[in-house]
Order: sequence, then structure tokens, then C-alpha cells
Amino acid sequence: MMTDPVGDMLARIRNAGGARHAQMNCPASKLKLAVANVLSDEGFVGAVNTDGDEKKPTLTVDLRYQDDGKMMIEGMRRVSKPGRRVYVGAGEVKQVRAGLGMAVLSTSKGVLCDRDARAQKVGGEVICEVW
Repeated sequence: MMTDPVGDMLARIRNAGGARHAQMNCPASKLKLAVANVLSDEGFVGAVNTDGDEKKPTLTVDLRYQDDGKMMIEGMRRVSKPGRRVYVGAGEVKQVRAGLGMAVLSTSKGVLCDRDARAQKVGGEVICEVW
């Protein structure tokens, strides 16, 4: 039984990038799809698709690399874990790596990056940080 599906997805992205794969596949869920879409909108990964049947959908994420072959995602960290949830208020959303990275938050207005959460003045659960 998997206790942290989002953490598993982030580890799969990190491992696929380290192995220089073009795509990463994992079981799909609404939260994982929303997190992957935020990463895609911010340019860390490429296209995000869901494949498969309704009973077992699969999330496919295209990975992006720089010209020198390094992955666009230099590092990522799961902040809110199943054993320790981390919440921030609207005024407490901080920048990651002085604005070079981003945090992904689950808010009342959906899953947002830290910049959008500050602009909309909403807080929520900090899912992960990516730089």
C-alpha cells in the first residue's frame, strides 16, 4: 500500500530525469494531475497527459532538459508529508531559492504555484518545492 502518492510521483520524475528518459509514467489521480499541470505551466516539465481506461488511468509527463543535457528540475523537496502536514497563511507564502524556484500549494482555489497564491492572497497546504 502506497502512503504518499504525490511523493512517489515526484520521486519518479527525479529518477526518470536522472536516467535521461523522455517521459515518466505513473498512476493518475486528480491531485497528481494538478501538481503536474502546475509544473508544466511553470516550465519545469513538458506536456502532461492522462492515458488508459477509466479504472486505471495513467499520468504521462514529458520531461524537459537544458541544452547541456541537465534536467530543468535541479531539485525538489516534498514539504507536506502524510505524517506532518504543513500549512501556510496567505501572508506566509515564501519564495523558494530567492524566486528561482517555486512552491506548489493546495489552496481553496485549486492547486497553485506560490506566485499565484500570493497574487490571489490565499494560503493552503504546501505540497512541494521545486527549483
